Formats: sequence, structure tokens, C-alpha cells
Amino acid sequence: MAYAAACLAGGAGYNVYRWIEQMRQRARHREAVRARAESPDHRYAASSKADVRVIEMMEHQSIAVRSMPFNVPDNAMRSPWFQRVVGFAGLADSVTEEGFCVTRLLLAGIALCVGGVVGAFVSPALAGVLGLVGLYFGASAPKRAIKHRIEWRTQQMERHLPEMLDVVAIGMRSGLSFDRSLQIYAARFPTFLAGEFSAAQRKWASGLERRDEALRHLAASYDSSVFARVIESIVRSIRFGTSMVEGLEDAARESRVAYRTRRQEQVAKAPVKMMIPTGTLILPAMLILVMGPVLLEMVGGGMV
Repeated sequence: MAYAAACLAGGAGYNVYRWIEQMRQRARHREAVRARAESPDHRYAASSKADVRVIEMMEHQSIAVRSMPFNVPDNAMRSPWFQRVVGFAGLADSVTEEGFCVTRLLLAGIALCVGGVVGAFVSPALAGVLGLVGLYFGASAPKRAIKHRIEWRTQQMERHLPEMLDVVAIGMRSGLSFDRSLQIYAARFPTFLAGEFSAAQRKWASGLERRDEALRHLAASYDSSVFARVIESIVRSIRFGTSMVEGLEDAARESRVAYRTRRQEQVAKAPVKMMIPTGTLILPAMLILVMGPVLLEMVGGGMV
């Protein structure tokens, strides 16, 4: 009897401990979300609040899955592209594959129910159609959020990369070392890229990683071939002791041209993208407006 009571007490204590740890993890998650909302990393929320909510939901579900008393099988809910894209999005430490898949299931179920309820007010057929549409958009919302975040991070990096290279090159021409020049840029320029380089510099300054490893890991977290070439050039110059200033200035010019070319391509694609809503929404309305009176007159004349 005493043994059973001790077992029950131990189980209850363990459950209380698990509950307290789960509350602490959620509190830390809320603090991290709040801190990120105040940092330059979260400025994309002004134009994509829905994606921000989806990413926060994935982070919350990732913490919830970790705190579950059972383990998810290793072969369950795996996506072959997940590790690559989640690294490009900068979410490798906060979003797991299980949390991503749970978020997809939750959003798909919510969107399915909402679409079915809205369509049920008109007809059962419309309820089924809207339910399937909601199911598709809900299930694909996490993928779209990660894709948009990758595009935003790449754009922010390519926008500020020439400035960073120019500042570091000027510092090194003034007699400063690469680390000191990079530290001055990270301290004086409140950009997203400055924060990334500052975090990488803290890693090799504290001995967690070698400098070349930290720089290569930073380059691998972006979907940009230009940035990868720049980092590899810096690593080679540091390893072999060659002059880095000319290489940084050439890389700044190359990255500036690449950023300008990408923006010009986006501007050139805008008219083509505008043809889709024009053809699906505006053109049918114009046809109805122009041909409607004629058809009504023809129908009325035929009836007479």
C-alpha cells in the first residue's frame, strides 16, 4: 500500500514538473517572440502579418510537441525539403518538422470548417467547394509563410551587403583588422545583416566555432549564390593572408549590380503578374457591363 502511494505521489510530482517546464518553455517562447518583434528581423511583419502569425504558430506548436510525454517517430511527418528551406528562413532553431506538420493540419482543419460553414448558407455544393478551397489554402499556408520569409531575408541581405563590404573595406584601408571593421559595422548600422554578422562574430570570439566555420554557416543560411561567393572569398583571404580590401571592393560592386538586376527583373515581371487578376476579375466584369444591355435587349425583343 505504501509502495503504491509512493508511486502515485512520484507520478503526480513528475506530471507537475512537466507542467511547470512546459509553462516555462511557453513563457520563454513569448519573450523571444516579443524580442523579435522589436528587432529589425521582424520588420517584414508590416507587409505580411498573416505570415508572421503562421510562423509564430509553427514555433508554438514546435514547443508543444517537444513537451509532449510521447515521442514522435523519426520517420513520421518528414518533408525532404524542410531542413534546407527552414535554414534559409532562419528558423532552424525554433521550428521543427513536427511543429510544421501539426500547424498544417490545424490550419487545414480550421480553413475547411470555415469554408464549409460559409458555403452552407448558400448551398451544399458551394459548401463542399469552399471547404476544399479552404483545405488547400490552410494546408499550404506554412509553406507560403516560409517561402515569403526566405524571399524577405534574401532581399534584406542583398540590399545591405554592398554597404557592409564598403564599410569593412574602408576600415581595413584605415589600418583596422577585419574583426574590428566588422565590429564597427555591426555597432553603427542597425540593419538585419549587421545583427547576423554580430551573432557570427560572437561565436568565433567566444570559441564556439572557428571564424571560417561561422562565416560559412552564415552563408549557408541564405539562398544567395552572391553571398556565398563573397563569404568564400573572405575565408580564402583570411586563410592565405592575401589582401582583402580589393576583393571586398570588387564584391561590393558585384553585389550592388546583382541587387539592382534582381530589382529590375521584379519590376519587369509586374505587368505579367497583373494580367492574371485583370483577366479573371476585371475583364469578365467589363464584358458583362458592355454586353449585358445588348443581351437583355435581344432577349426582350425575342420575347415580344
